[in-house]
Amino acid sequence: MRVEAAASRRRCRLSPDEARKRLATLGFGAADAEVLAAHFLAAEASGRRGHGVRRIEWLETWSELQTDAQPRRVVSEPGYERWDGNGALGYLVLHAVCEAQLASPPDHARLVVCGETFPTGMLGYWVRRLADGGLVAAMTATSPRRLAHPEGGPKLAGTNPLAIAVPSSDGRPLVADVSMGNLTYGDVLAGRANEDELRPFGGEQAYKAFALAVGLQLVVDALTPGDGFGAVLLVARPEADPVPAFRELAHDVRLPGG
Repeated sequence: MRVEAAASRRRCRLSPDEARKRLATLGFGAADAEVLAAHFLAAEASGRRGHGVRRIEWLETWSELQTDAQPRRVVSEPGYERWDGNGALGYLVLHAVCEAQLASPPDHARLVVCGETFPTGMLGYWVRRLADGGLVAAMTATSPRRLAHPEGGPKLAGTNPLAIAVPSSDGRPLVADVSMGNLTYGDVLAGRANEDELRPFGGEQAYKAFALAVGLQLVVDALTPGDGFGAVLLVARPEADPVPAFRELAHDVRLPGG
């Protein structure tokens, strides 16, 4: 599933009711529209508007949108699951995956591989849900190739974020969600940057972010059949509760996802 839709750069401000109505008009059922709206509105609330309601405009330009498609779990083993997006939006695939993990957590750990899963939105949103349910989670996902080597050449990898969430007995999980780009494609869609400004972050050390982007790209590509985009999730039961003590150690330093 590959999409390079050109979204409007005008400001997109929708109320929650307007967002749900626009999604229903596209053909999504009430439950799926609520899942999508919740994600977009959470992005708006966190200040990540490139992943917010503007994405509804983007979906409205997508001629291949299948609003009635549902993801399928095609392999289910104690330590491994594989899902097929089956034409469904990546948001809905990851929602189904999170619901399945929370309903039946692993005894210890489980690797979950999602093929044909795009777009995935804010990965921190999904791992936070798992941490809120008491699970440790790490997730990455691929996207269109937008990062070249810092010295130039062809675009080889997506911005390929990595999101990690660790639950906490104080009810405030630690959530780290970092893209390998110096900006997000959402910034491009929102008109805050041009696509040619998107490159690995780090300045003179950008080769480090590029190396991570390439590594994550090939991990996902190696585990997902087909040539579409995908996501990989590691989910596990915690054996300890390190977050409260870590917060105390950090004193007033703002921690990820705080």
